[in-house]
Amino acid sequence: MNLKTQLQNDNITVADNFFYNINRYKEHLYKWNKIHNLTGARDEDTLNEFIYDALYPLTFLPEVKTLLDIGTGAGFPGMILALALPQTEVTLVEPLTKRASFLQFIKADLNLENVTVVKKRVQEMQPKIFDLITSRAVTDTKMLLELSKDFRDENSKLLFYKGERVFDEVLEIKNHKIIERENRHYLLLGEDI
Repeated sequence: MNLKTQLQNDNITVADNFFYNINRYKEHLYKWNKIHNLTGARDEDTLNEFIYDALYPLTFLPEVKTLLDIGTGAGFPGMILALALPQTEVTLVEPLTKRASFLQFIKADLNLENVTVVKKRVQEMQPKIFDLITSRAVTDTKMLLELSKDFRDENSKLLFYKGERVFDEVLEIKNHKIIERENRHYLLLGEDI
């Protein structure tokens, strides 16, 4: 099943220009990946699964005005969410130069006014409150909660893209919900989830 059909089947709404932008993103990622090894997604099917994985939470997330993605890497999930949600201000935090440069290139090439790329570790950023904080494959939940403490308040939501270990990571955590999908578990934290 192709990406467009998969999104339509799950009633995932994306921006009008999303498929044009995502195809440009994929073209650039293939080129950069040959030289810089930005991601393990090297073929169309794997890349489409990564993109779908990034977008699936749109089936259960509320609309947000601001989003912080910790450790964006090659753009998962932050850049993909930014492409789908042009009305959301998305801050992508990536300390590695080659990945931050790629994200900056994509921002410029696609003229993404809703994207800010920060080439730092999140701990080095000035505190600022975001509506939603995301992270995929960065560290365990306890450490993500510590890393995100200066960027959230009681109204913020946190969405961490996790695997099977998530159940062990939330034993002492209140106000959480785990949304399961095949090999991916989405950990949603915050008040009134």
